[in-house]
Amino acid sequence: MNRIPLIDRASAPASVAGTLDAIHGAFGATPNMFRTVAQSPAALNALWGFFGALGSGGSIDAQLGEKIAVAVANRNDCHYCLAAHTALGRKAGASAAEMGAAQTGQSDDPRTATALAFALKLVEARGQVTEADVQALRSAGFSDGQVVEIVAHVALNLFTNYVNVAFAVPVDFPSVALRR
Repeated sequence: MNRIPLIDRASAPASVAGTLDAIHGAFGATPNMFRTVAQSPAALNALWGFFGALGSGGSIDAQLGEKIAVAVANRNDCHYCLAAHTALGRKAGASAAEMGAAQTGQSDDPRTATALAFALKLVEARGQVTEADVQALRSAGFSDGQVVEIVAHVALNLFTNYVNVAFAVPVDFPSVALRR
């Protein structure tokens, strides 16, 4: 059972109603994670803005963003984000096998594999990466801006993982098993 009540759009305060409407429009529903975060208008607006900035304004493609998300979710045992981002990755054109491999930081594409390895090292080392780790991304063809965006994707997913795990947010996407 969730530890923070979900905000229902019909009774949402005006301070979050517009953002919940935008989220509903983007997803065709209002995922429970956003309904939980809606307890704080500032947190909801920040979260939605972060998703929008990386999704429409970023240079990392949607598939890679979703693969980073499932790798981070799997590492943090976040069933909610694992389910949501697997579905979003499939919608972005990734195969089920690609999304499954990404859970453990694997990819047949060397560039993607390098990004996933960096993302997982960032999580495991709590940001304490080396110059060689950053250089590996550059050598794989990532610009410095894209390296920063990879860190941004990890940071966004840490926030959502922590929300979903800490508050036991009910999963409203098709379930996906964790991988070790």
